Amino acid sequence: MLRSLTALKGYRLVATDGDIGHCSDFLFDDEGWAVRYMVAKTGPWLFGREVLVSPTHIERASWETQSIPVKLTSKQLEESPPLDTDAPVSRRYERAYHDFFATPYYWMGAGLWGNYGYPELLIPREQPEELAEEPAEEETHLRSVDEVAGYRIRTLEDRNAGHAVDFIVDDESWAIRYLVLDTSYLPFSKKLLIASDWISDVDWIDGELKLDVGADQLEHAPSYDPETLVNEEAETVLYDYYGRPQARRRSS
Repeated sequence: MLRSLTALKGYRLVATDGDIGHCSDFLFDDEGWAVRYMVAKTGPWLFGREVLVSPTHIERASWETQSIPVKLTSKQLEESPPLDTDAPVSRRYERAYHDFFATPYYWMGAGLWGNYGYPELLIPREQPEELAEEPAEEETHLRSVDEVAGYRIRTLEDRNAGHAVDFIVDDESWAIRYLVLDTSYLPFSKKLLIASDWISDVDWIDGELKLDVGADQLEHAPSYDPETLVNEEAETVLYDYYGRPQARRRSS
């Protein structure tokens, strides 16, 4: 199922032994365009600190109760590696995090989740990943959804097309399939779905996303209604309009 990430913010997080706080943000991989962690704002029992939760441990959200089940105990979250909210998440931290939960490293392998199609298949292992030697510190590619929602969008002709306001994610693979473009201050004011595959370049310093889509196409593109779920029919209409083959899910 395809879901809005901004809609999930604020949802209660329910561990196996009770409520643990709420969802406050997501961190996604700017190379694979997949959500790697949910940022959980914990309750008073952890003095309100933030912790990361991998999609490996997240079950399907409930719209009715506005909650997200987490397949961890509050003690496991309390004892997980502390997160420095004033510094970017490093690869060293990610290794410590996945070693603590004994889950494979998602960045080792050819698929979206390493050698696995879906994060739920990253089952706990008995031993840490075998490394021939202590690796050099690698650059991570994690970005905050809060940060990128607001980036300016540029068209193929390098014209301003509005700004990003949301991301639509596949809640099985956690691949970001679309971003939501808001053109509210332009003459053709509306919201549009843009496939993540159509992003040709990103300027992380200036906060801009460049599309390989022309301004005229955007002006006449079908609108996106945030109150309506993105289903297969809507996706077919979208790809047909842009005259592009419908992308395969990158979880395979």
